[in-house]
Amino acid sequence: MVTLIKRIIVSYIFLVLCLFAGTGFFRGVASFGINYGQVANNLPPPDKVMELLSSLRLTKARIYDTNPQVLTSFANSNVELIVTVENEILSQLGDPQQALQWVSTRIKPYVPDTKITGIQVGNEVYSGDDTALVQYLVPAMVNIHNALAQLGIGSNIHVSTPSSLAVLQESYPPSAGSFKSEISGIMTQLLNFLSTTKSPFWINAYPYFAYKDNPTGISLDYALFNPNAGMVDPNTHLHYDNMMYAQVDAVVFAMAKLGFNGIEVRVSETGWPSKGDLNEAGATVINAATYNRNLLRRQMANEGTPLRPRMRLEVYLFALFNEDMKPGPTSERNYGLFQPDESMAYNVGLSALSTTSSASISLTSSAAKTKGAPMGYRSLVFWMILCLVASTLFVRTTP
Repeated sequence: MVTLIKRIIVSYIFLVLCLFAGTGFFRGVASFGINYGQVANNLPPPDKVMELLSSLRLTKARIYDTNPQVLTSFANSNVELIVTVENEILSQLGDPQQALQWVSTRIKPYVPDTKITGIQVGNEVYSGDDTALVQYLVPAMVNIHNALAQLGIGSNIHVSTPSSLAVLQESYPPSAGSFKSEISGIMTQLLNFLSTTKSPFWINAYPYFAYKDNPTGISLDYALFNPNAGMVDPNTHLHYDNMMYAQVDAVVFAMAKLGFNGIEVRVSETGWPSKGDLNEAGATVINAATYNRNLLRRQMANEGTPLRPRMRLEVYLFALFNEDMKPGPTSERNYGLFQPDESMAYNVGLSALSTTSSASISLTSSAAKTKGAPMGYRSLVFWMILCLVASTLFVRTTP
């Protein structure tokens, strides 16, 4: 009996290994998403974008509005979508009835077919040019949350808002992280809402900006996730080998100083431009490819930060496309992994694999080697049967 049990165990282990070898172990990264910005006049239609995301095996995306075409195109797909309330209408949503109307028309018609998992109320409101918006932010979030519950669709949709690192008064070392005193009161209201609703605190973290502003004082390798000596926080003795993790942990410490220790921090935007003006140090194709490739490698490993090593850090890369109508310096229009014609702006570890029906792209680390095309269901079943037969023969020949 013991021998039989051993043989069965060996058989199933062999089968599982065969399945992993045949289908590819890294078919997607659960903690990795991408920002799908649309400030351009030459982007492919949303249904083509949906096909691109599917071919990339990406299952999380974020948009900056509630574009009906996007919401419809993403229906019945595996992509979880975060939508955004535009800053311009925050003041209206301070009225509970207006918020209910917004949710009734912008969200309810599309769920559950479209997997809307989050609503970002505004974008970088605390550090934006319109300081009057700050007073409307938390009331709008509360009203949207209540409207979702009233309509019976709020159980799987979190409500939050993304902030820039400009909300921090101090960020170095990470343990010194603190919010600016002028927003500490309203920030406490936000954190209380997030804690009560168990929603994450989203931060836009760009090591590029820090490097651009001080290229002689900041290690490029530290900013790019490349091997480097890193830094040790003198208060916690935690070692940081990259700037983004240090930025995230600075936010965690800042929240703790206001009495909030259990809120998850997620990165709503991070990236590196592939082109910039003469005064934009580091904005090159090589650096962009390096940063995003190294970030992807970290995401594939489901890493956490030094302060929260067991909590994988969820990150949304900026951005899917270069956007030709974005204002500002050249870098603003060159964060995309792809050109508007869907060609890669540079190779970040996206290996093209052809199938019998269409071109498919899978996420791999830069060191990984492509072994073949993704299998269709018939091929998968064939290999399952073949592996099972092989494992059975192995068991019969085992003494």
